[in-house]
Amino acid sequence: MSAIDELRRTIARLRGPGGCPWDQEQTHQSLARCLIDECSELLDTIDRLDLPHMREELGDVLIQVIFHAQLAEEAGHFDLEAVAREVNEKLVRRHPHVFGEGKLETSEQVLVQWEKIKAGEKRPQGAPRPSLFKELPPRLPALMYAEAVWKQIGKKGLVRESGVDPERVARLAAELDPESLGRILFEIAAAAQSRDMDPEGLLRRHADGLMRHVEGRAPKTPATA
Repeated sequence: MSAIDELRRTIARLRGPGGCPWDQEQTHQSLARCLIDECSELLDTIDRLDLPHMREELGDVLIQVIFHAQLAEEAGHFDLEAVAREVNEKLVRRHPHVFGEGKLETSEQVLVQWEKIKAGEKRPQGAPRPSLFKELPPRLPALMYAEAVWKQIGKKGLVRESGVDPERVARLAAELDPESLGRILFEIAAAAQSRDMDPEGLLRRHADGLMRHVEGRAPKTPATA
């Protein structure tokens, strides 16, 4: 039995009768944040070229892929074999210069052909776009990252070292409700766009800087597990 098949069996066992209560409760929606977290951790190992940990993080991302496929299989939608078959067919279809006729000489030519084939797959030739907005690339949310940083700062009792005013945070929290928070965040994004600023990158870099600042000011204690 291949390692992939063993992993599939393990996840099916966790989901099955007598399995793990946490795994049994999960849905596609509840796992979404787990996927974001695991992809973020994988990206960190890639940025650092930390190959031993990259292998581990690739495994954690693979768990998410197989878990979602398991949920879909249980619901009668598709299974992991269908996922692999579809993506393999797509790779072959989008590389006619390798698996079919014609040759391309440069990466730029390959990208142009890829996008042309992709556009033909997504909608019939000549059909209008279903939306006024172009497709946006996926991205990892800096807000979730900042939230996690602040949570860790609070758990470790390092709010004072962070330089963040907890009273100001408390006042903001008291004034917020879901509707006003959504409106404020949208207005901040709109204001940043009008100034040609990147709020996603700026927030991520600020959270990174805040972490480094806190680490530099935190009392030195022996490392714990």
